[in-house]
Amino acid sequence: MRVSILLATLGMSTSMSAIALGTGYPVAGTTPFQRPQGAPVIEWVSHDKSWYERALTGIQPPYPKSLYFLDNQGYWHTPFNQPGMTGPYDIRGWHD
Repeated sequence: MRVSILLATLGMSTSMSAIALGTGYPVAGTTPFQRPQGAPVIEWVSHDKSWYERALTGIQPPYPKSLYFLDNQGYWHTPFNQPGMTGPYDIRGWHD
C-alpha cells in the first residue's frame, strides 16, 4: 500500500514538473472558446436538393416553420436528419 502511494506521488510530481517547465506542446482544452490561429474556416454551406429530401424524410408539405432551422444547418452533426429507432418509435418511416 505504501509503495503504491509513493509511486503515485512520484508520478504526480513528475507530471507537474513537466507542466511547470512548459514543454511547448499544445494542450487541448485550455481555450475552447478560441479557434487556433490558421485553423480552416467554413465560409459557405450549400445543401443540394437530395440533402433536403433526406432531411425531410417522412414529413409532408407544407413544412412547419419549426423546420426552417434546416436552412441554417451547417456541416455539423444533427440527429434530426439521421435514422433513429425502429418499430413503433419510427414515426417518420426511416426504416420502412
